[in-house]
Amino acid sequence: MPISLLVLENIMREAGSIALRYFNDLDNIAINRKSSRDLVTDADVAVEAFLKEALTKAYPQYGFWGEESGQSDNQTNRWIVDPIDGTHSFSKGQYFWSISVALEIEQELMAGSVYAPALDDLYIASKGKGAVKNGKAISVSTETSLADSMIATGFACLRSYLVENNLDRFARIAEETTGQRRFGSAAMDLCLVADGQVDAFWEQELNLYDVAAGALIAKEASGTVTDFKGNEGVFPKQILATNGKILDQLLALM
Repeated sequence: MPISLLVLENIMREAGSIALRYFNDLDNIAINRKSSRDLVTDADVAVEAFLKEALTKAYPQYGFWGEESGQSDNQTNRWIVDPIDGTHSFSKGQYFWSISVALEIEQELMAGSVYAPALDDLYIASKGKGAVKNGKAISVSTETSLADSMIATGFACLRSYLVENNLDRFARIAEETTGQRRFGSAAMDLCLVADGQVDAFWEQELNLYDVAAGALIAKEASGTVTDFKGNEGVFPKQILATNGKILDQLLALM
């Protein structure tokens, strides 16, 4: 293993403490727009700055790609970071937002962590070693029937005003399932699949920093991660994570 998961956990928890200081003082933080439907807050900038400094200090051999600060020189072996995934939820005082950090080495995800500070849920995984939540091993659900499944999705495509959006796909799948959820953080959605709290999650038009850590956590919890045609891998423009048992049923509706 190229890193210590304990070191990563400590860095994630410290980043969470920084985020919570802003979250508990929302009336006094700046909330700006990167585009008409895409927000950035003081917390996004501060958390990413901390993560860049802490991760680079602990592991100077790796480059850095953060949503807010962009890419460093070394992108062959790099940290992939979303400092606040679910900024809109964060800005409204809702609890479903998270910090996402993944380590990618030569295009292979080797470690990942997603921390939801307002819930104090920390997920972490390393390739081939399984996934844990708050120190306990987790696994995807055992649900075999799409009709009895709870599924989660999101609508990043609408934020970009795309004609090819998720609305028709959502309507088809919602009619065939018992429960539908939209939590607002793709990183968290993937972890909820890993933890068996939802049976599947899909979304389109995301970025790698939204899904890298969560995708590894879902796979290490025995889930599947594919595109909408069933090709294995992390495809942020089309990502479908399932417990494996309802994968074919969902692909038929994609």
